[in-house]
Amino acid sequence: MKTREKVFDGLVVLEYQSGNRKSLSILVKRHHVRLCKHSYRYTYDVEASKDIVQDSWRTITSKLYTLKNPNSFSSWATRIVTRKSLDYLSKLKRNRKNIEGIDEDATMNDAEDYREPKIKKLLLAIKELPENQQMVLRLFYLEEYSLSEIGNILEISVGTAKSRLFYGREKLKELLKTKG
Repeated sequence: MKTREKVFDGLVVLEYQSGNRKSLSILVKRHHVRLCKHSYRYTYDVEASKDIVQDSWRTITSKLYTLKNPNSFSSWATRIVTRKSLDYLSKLKRNRKNIEGIDEDATMNDAEDYREPKIKKLLLAIKELPENQQMVLRLFYLEEYSLSEIGNILEISVGTAKSRLFYGREKLKELLKTKG
């Protein structure tokens, strides 16, 4: 995220922390769609993503007064959405274990059927990576976060984020070579 955007968000957060309730709507307008897309990359379910982000906004609103670095609003909010998305997936997996006969591919995005074969092959290869490597790759390439911001979002060190990115890319290259 660009420095100018971070500073703008920081100013809006400071306005909110000073008692200007209307400033929250600016943050929602700026980040809601992005956060929904971020959640969707985990859930592959549009409605669930919308619900997760709505719930995340409640958490964000209640904890916004405690944000010590207002310029980090974007990565802080993304971390909240990431956690809630992962919680949703954990709950979904637990429910799946209790219900027999659910197709494992039920969460696959129907739109993937219409994508080019190379893109589809890449997406399938990414899904074979360990979850922690998938998350770092998504945040780095799709969300364009820096390694430092990824570390903050996932609550890992920058070195761990860098390592997961490196090994994720290496494993992805290997998977793509073996699948022809």
